[in-house]
Amino acid sequence: MKVLIVGGVAGGATTATRLRRLDEKCEIILFEKGNFISFANCGLPYYIGDVIKDKEDLLLQTPKSFKERFNIDVRIKEEVIKVDREEKKVKIKNIQTGEIYVESYDKLVLSPGAEPINPFKSIETEKIKTLRTVDDSINIKKYIEKEKPKHIAIIGGGYIGVEMAENINRYKDIKVSIIEKSSHLIAPLDEDMASFVHKKLLKNNVELFLKNGVQSIKVEDERIKIELEKGNLDADFVILCIGVKPESDLASDCKLDINSKGSIMVNEYLETNDRDIYALGDAVQVQNFVTKNPAYIPLAGPANKQARVVANNICGNKTKYEGTIGSSILKIYDNNLGLTGINESTCISQNMKYKTIIISPYSHATYYPGASQLTIKVVFNPDTAKILGAQVWGKESVDKITDILASAIRMNMTAYDLEELELCYAPPFSSAKSPINILGNAIENDINGLVDNITWNEVEKLKDAYILDVRTEEEYNYSHINIAKHIPLDELRDRINELDKQKTILVYCHTGLRSYIACRILNQNGFKTKNITGGYYFYTKIKK
Repeated sequence: MKVLIVGGVAGGATTATRLRRLDEKCEIILFEKGNFISFANCGLPYYIGDVIKDKEDLLLQTPKSFKERFNIDVRIKEEVIKVDREEKKVKIKNIQTGEIYVESYDKLVLSPGAEPINPFKSIETEKIKTLRTVDDSINIKKYIEKEKPKHIAIIGGGYIGVEMAENINRYKDIKVSIIEKSSHLIAPLDEDMASFVHKKLLKNNVELFLKNGVQSIKVEDERIKIELEKGNLDADFVILCIGVKPESDLASDCKLDINSKGSIMVNEYLETNDRDIYALGDAVQVQNFVTKNPAYIPLAGPANKQARVVANNICGNKTKYEGTIGSSILKIYDNNLGLTGINESTCISQNMKYKTIIISPYSHATYYPGASQLTIKVVFNPDTAKILGAQVWGKESVDKITDILASAIRMNMTAYDLEELELCYAPPFSSAKSPINILGNAIENDINGLVDNITWNEVEKLKDAYILDVRTEEEYNYSHINIAKHIPLDELRDRINELDKQKTILVYCHTGLRSYIACRILNQNGFKTKNITGGYYFYTKIKK
């Protein structure tokens, strides 16, 4: 059997090596139009920021190492320019020499990836760059070190945009701005959780232009003039992090099915409408594991898993790709952000029934030095108690908690399962009741009617809200909601007659635990209550 693979990096390179492990006799040829067959593209911002010192550390494999270890024929700087499905042949162009030749195939794998969106290609300047390849990162770093720009504007506030802002921020003399058309950074985040990201960036002197799209860009007197929807901005250098689009021209040209957004359409076996052609990675449409709807989720982890599925199916081991959850993590200075599953906005747009819970536990036992506060927002189905998605912010344990919740989503676990999980405990690592167990408890209490939770966004929409603050005198005097009545929790039973039984009482404390206890006291004394999830701590983070 002869297998041709178009494109390297996560998808193509992993498919090739898995194929070899399954079939020692298979002829495998991998074509990559770039200079590098397999590189750590997620590490590119950290090379620019000089966290990764040597660019060689970004290179995972070379054509030579592929040949020696796996007996795979890797051809870099060679671009597949045409697929003849009827003859089962592809036409290849050697980028260096211009030579064009043909190779036949039994099976063809398309892993072309995605290209950065660049609506400003017509502008002839070296001062506007996108970031996708090792060469891109080398060029950006060289420019910064040689030209020493005073102001760099990043257009687009997704994962790469935020990572680039932090890494450029390491150059102390450079002003950094992020321009984002949406109302908040990191699109998979809900707007309330995005407030943590905004405040961290602003604290580190990153200028934010939110809800403010770019109208035009032009070069004048060696400066980049950026016209915004609201105002204007001058910069010495611009990095485009607007997003990516599938590189599907090759597939489209040979009449493979493409969706309206340009993604190659595949079935659960990652086969295209031509059963001898597979596609994977950032170029394909996948199924969202939670919603079961078509989605575009370009991440390295899913691409590697898809590569294994493709290789298995080529070798006759029928394997399904069950969909993408969208788990990711992002370092933002000394904090971390973890995301998995779907967010509140997705539930609203797809008319899915949901509720949210917000807790702010500590990363480990508070009596052991170094414990730091986490904020965990979980989206769940109130009918089934299934976990639909989570967003986690904190300094430590973010990866652990996000990974556990990602596993819970993958295994269709419910809040009741979270309560039962027996997780590792020692004071330096967690608490005897872990944040995951606490989440399960909180969701169960909500579903079983022990408490009715309400978010701050819902509170702010209410007129004449009757709010009760049950924190201590010291906490209240330091800062509080102006309209809130104050009765410390430990005095509540003795002062309960000060409250109006005719009104629904919205109760808050610092993070939501004491207010839950207050709700239980009040409910059992004939009052109607709602617990403000996330507490005053969350309110201070999300308020403008």
